[in-house]
This record gives sequence, C-alpha cells and structure tokens, in this order.
Amino acid sequence: MATLCLRGSALQSPRPNCGDNYKRNAKWRSPQAAVIPNFHLPMRSLEVKNRTSAEDIKSLRLITAIKTPYLPDGRFDLEAYDDLVNMQIVNGAEGVIVGGTTGEGQLMSWDEHIMLIGHTVNCFGGSIKVIGNTGSNSTREAIHASEQGFAVGMHAALHINPYYGKTSLEGMVSHFESVLSMGPTIIYNVPSRTGQDIPPRVIHTVSQSANLAGVKECVGNDRVEQYTKSKIVVWSGNDDECHDARWSHGATGVISVTSNLVPGLMQELMFEGNNPSLNAKLMPLIEWLFHEPNPIGLNTALAQLGVVRPVFRLPYVPLPLAKRIEFVNLVKEIGREKFVGEQDVKVLEDDDFILVSRY
Repeated sequence: MATLCLRGSALQSPRPNCGDNYKRNAKWRSPQAAVIPNFHLPMRSLEVKNRTSAEDIKSLRLITAIKTPYLPDGRFDLEAYDDLVNMQIVNGAEGVIVGGTTGEGQLMSWDEHIMLIGHTVNCFGGSIKVIGNTGSNSTREAIHASEQGFAVGMHAALHINPYYGKTSLEGMVSHFESVLSMGPTIIYNVPSRTGQDIPPRVIHTVSQSANLAGVKECVGNDRVEQYTKSKIVVWSGNDDECHDARWSHGATGVISVTSNLVPGLMQELMFEGNNPSLNAKLMPLIEWLFHEPNPIGLNTALAQLGVVRPVFRLPYVPLPLAKRIEFVNLVKEIGREKFVGEQDVKVLEDDDFILVSRY
C-alpha cells in the first residue's frame, strides 16, 4: 500500500494509474487531506521583550483606547502621540489599546499598525501595558498580525470577532482558539460595529485557554455580571456604564475613550470606590463624545484642546460648529485643568481642519 512521505516541507503522494480503463470505470473520490499536527506553530519566542502573562493583564483597571494623531500629510504625528501616552501614564492609566477603533486601526496599513505597536512598546513598555489591536475578520490576518505584534513586544492582543462576512458560532470559536495560541488576549464584543454578538457560550468555550485575559464587553452590565459570576474577567467597553459595571456588577475596570481627555478623573472613577457624583459630572462629556460614532468626537475634542493637530483621515470629519462650541463649554464647566494638554481650549473653525483622503 502506498504511503505519504514528507520531504522537507513538501508533501508528496503517489499518482493514481490514469489509464483509459481507470478513467472510464473508477468513481472519483476526493483526496484525503494530509494533516501534520501542530504544523503552523506560533512563532512567538519565550524570550520576547516585556513578555507578560494573561494574569498580568487581568488586574488592569484603567486601559485607554489611545487616539492616533496625524501630521498634515496624514502620516502619524509621533511627537503628539508620545505626549498623549505620557499623559495617560502620569494620570494613572495602566494600559493602552494601540490601533483600536479609537486609534483608527481600521484606517492603517498593517505596516503602520505594527510599527505603532512597536514604537509604543519601545518608548513606554516599561511603564504601561501595551495591548495591540491585531484583530481581523480574516483569521489568517489576525494570526499574522498577532505574531508580528508579539514579536515587537506587545504585552497582549485585542481581538474582535469576524465582522461583515461574519461566521457561525463554531467558526467564531475556531477563530478565537487560533489567535489565543499566540499569547495573552482580550476578546472584544461590540455588536453595534461587527453586526454579530459574541454570545456567552462562545466565551465560556474559549475561556479554557490560559491566554484568555478577559472580555471587553459592550452589550451591557447584565452581560458583564454573567461573566463576573463565572469568574471571567471583564472590562466595560461603554464609558457611560463603566462606573456601575465596576462597582455594582464586578467588572475589573474599563477600556475607555474618555480617558484620552480626562485620564485623572477616569482613574478616580475606577480606583477610588463608588462615586455617583463624579460619574454624573462626567456624563454630559461622555454623551457629547458619542453623539456621532467614535472617534469623531474625540478627534474634534483633542484638536480643540491643542493636543493634536486638527487633521482627520477620511471618512472621519469633525463635529459641526455647534457641537464644537458645546465642547468648549463642557471643558469650562468641568475645569480646564482636568483635561489633557496645556493650551487654552478654543473653538476651531471649519477651515482650521485638514481632511486627508490619501496618505
């Protein structure tokens, strides 16, 4: 009986006898796949700089989904980026999500994406946990990006479920199991963007992996509590619900957009105990931030604070003038000193903004 033989990395199998009699009389049968167990192993080294474990990620209370600033030609403004990350560290943030939705990873090439993760690790990896968004709706891309992200030193990966094309629940499990093999991972559930919920039974199935650090959950606090009762770590993905998620539903903390602007106040909200008065004080700002899809409000706000240049990569455009005026009033009400940056907040005119379509 013929056998398969492995020569180098190539698999060879004998050809069938394809004589005329064979072609006339034989029934076609699909070839049996040759499977090599663990053929595609993660390339991650045990000696990666800043190597961490999922347990080190599980304790983080304030993680900022960091904004990516731009130069007028649309390239990254690394000077402004470094200042913004440093402000997060000084004000008590314990981690940053690099290239997430807020950081506009969806508008980056993978080269830009991995470069920014590596840059963040190189500059700040000793002071803050760097969590790279290496998720994709393609499992192949998600694996490759995660390998690269861990190779440049990120502490953990953020992974979304396959969006747009979507998949079955079994496909979702297989996707997450594939990327979890790379290293510490936070799974991100945001059905409003993906069009598909990650139900608890998927999370419970993949929670057997030691690399699952936890879930960024945007469905609501009832779901948060479902997980915390099962000893699964959860971060609220909704700034408007994060106070109650933390102090009433067992969430470890928040992965926050608002902390880009007021990291000290968000640190107080997550670290200092139940504080409904501070939560109520922040609510008008949070509602303003999410009046349009994130990161439109954040980009507009940081530009008016003078922290980033007023440059937008399309399809994002600034909030209209009335909302820009409203933001200035919110800053004055909360206190300019509570916000990042040192310049006076000001209302920018339409002509002050640069919209970049090619970069």
